[in-house]
Amino acid sequence: MSNWNQSAMTSDELRIVKDATCTFCGCVCDDIDLHVRGTKIEKAQRACVLGTAWFLNHEIEDGPSCLIEGKPASVEEGIERSAQILAGARYPLIYGLSDTTSESQRVAVAIADWIGGNVDTTSSVCHGPSGMAVQGVGEVTCTLGEVRNRGDFIMFWGANPAESHPRHFTRYSLMPKGMFVPNGRKDRTCVVVDVRKTKSARAADLFLQIKPRADFEALWTLRALVRGIDLDAQQVEHETGQPLSVWQDLAERMKAARFGVVFFGMGLTMTRGKHANTEALLALARDLNKYTRFTVKPNRGHGNVTGADNVVAWRTGFPFGVNLGRGYPRFNPGEYTASDILGRGEADAALILASDPLANFHQQARAHLQSIPYIALDPKETPTTRHATVAFHVAAYGINVPGTVYRMDDVPIPLRPAFESPHPSDYTILTGIERRVRQLLHAK
Repeated sequence: MSNWNQSAMTSDELRIVKDATCTFCGCVCDDIDLHVRGTKIEKAQRACVLGTAWFLNHEIEDGPSCLIEGKPASVEEGIERSAQILAGARYPLIYGLSDTTSESQRVAVAIADWIGGNVDTTSSVCHGPSGMAVQGVGEVTCTLGEVRNRGDFIMFWGANPAESHPRHFTRYSLMPKGMFVPNGRKDRTCVVVDVRKTKSARAADLFLQIKPRADFEALWTLRALVRGIDLDAQQVEHETGQPLSVWQDLAERMKAARFGVVFFGMGLTMTRGKHANTEALLALARDLNKYTRFTVKPNRGHGNVTGADNVVAWRTGFPFGVNLGRGYPRFNPGEYTASDILGRGEADAALILASDPLANFHQQARAHLQSIPYIALDPKETPTTRHATVAFHVAAYGINVPGTVYRMDDVPIPLRPAFESPHPSDYTILTGIERRVRQLLHAK
């Protein structure tokens, strides 16, 4: 089940893996040079502090690749037990997908299709509202390469890349010298909008601290000003926490930009308004395109969460929270999303891929997940793998496993692994489960 090369464990030869890809965050930086000795990464050149920790702290963990009810078992036995659980379930759930390759994500969605289950990604608890908004309003988008070469007005709304995406400023958005911004930072205006002063605000030319839970009002204020609508100054300041003159100045700056970009984070999507906030921002970008070129991009977190949404969308037509029980996809956040399904006690089996719901879901959802048979695949031991009926210890994508991931701007990036693992990839496990599920279903 693995191409593990035992000699790699004892080799003292230093190898350099050029242009490796870091899968820690959504920037998916693909210019990292890894200095590898045996199964230890000694240096990650050009990686940020988060990427360096991701690479240098990675170790091959001892122990079996499969546990069934806490006891060591062969991978083949684990695949058989997993297939039996999923094929026999009436309302199964497949959840996670964000920290693995797009190849594995595709197989996970195929399993959900065969068993007529629900498939949901971690987007449902972070940028899910963004996917809902795009379907309702549309999206004016661009690549990070365009931002680097063209962006002269950069705004961050409810996002803190200085801490969450440390190379965002230096590689893509603020510092780089680009084709149409040859002086780099000097040619750019940076605006940060947030409910508190973050580390990212220190890099801004203009920081707007708005009232908590007032993002919707602030965005509609900007929309009105861009459209030339008169507003009541007292009401604007009361609703947003900033004077009307500040919003008027910002609207004029945005209209005067040659190429504007707004990056938004969970500070916008997970506060009051949720998808309505994102709809307002997308509509604002559409309004601004009457005057100049303006785009909007979410600042995605996990390494391949963008890939998860892409794969689920091109397999089902929807980005997350999809039910396949009737033989065709149905999309309804709040009904078919994982935390809601588990919280209502509906799922009777689950497959958890590259995520840890027992560490971050609400109590009712966690309790129900622990009460049903479920399968968990993860490179590390987590609360979710410890309680799983079948737990697979798999190789880490990007470090041990090749494949494809999507950057936050929907650009696919290939992985160049540093060394092999004695544990199988989740792609291998999922492919085996899918094959056996199909056999079981055809035998009925």
